[in-house]
Amino acid sequence: MVPPSPRSDPVVGFAPALLLQAQGIRGAIFDVDGVLTDGRLYLSERGEEFKAFCTLDGHGLKLLQQAGIAPLVISGRDSPALRRRVADLGLGHAVYGAADKFAAAERLLAELGLGWGEVAAMGDDWPDLPLLGRAAFACAPPQAHAEVRARAHHVTRAAAGHGAAREFCDLLLCASGRYVDLLAGELRTLDGGA
Repeated sequence: MVPPSPRSDPVVGFAPALLLQAQGIRGAIFDVDGVLTDGRLYLSERGEEFKAFCTLDGHGLKLLQQAGIAPLVISGRDSPALRRRVADLGLGHAVYGAADKFAAAERLLAELGLGWGEVAAMGDDWPDLPLLGRAAFACAPPQAHAEVRARAHHVTRAAAGHGAAREFCDLLLCASGRYVDLLAGELRTLDGGA
């Protein structure tokens, strides 16, 4: 018996107006706590910090890189767990322990030759507002602070630390026109094709 061939048409979709707003993005800024994690901090009795990251989000960040959209991580906190996750994903642009996220973003954008009109940002709380307010496209997870949600172009259906960043990545990939090609590449791999 021959197994059924994998479905080739994408099931992910976004409103056309939303995709138009997200076109032309070449860099995407991600907060960590409350975006790439669920926002909870786990501390051991020795003060070690533990974080839980979602593999869906991690693969989304890698897909952005493949599509030519630079993922930029800017966190107000620093921890060995975060540095390990960023390294494991092969992300080359990260700022840890940023007291001023706007200044950190300005430095990264200058290094990459990007302007705010080419950047999207995802955050969940007040320290992210300067980034979200300047970015061409702003996104927030559903549990973000009300002031952040009010300024976002898109609030994800998925929760932070549970696929919210992947939803944002998928939106940017769809807007860039790369989603279908990347999906087709994965399906060819599943099929055993070249």
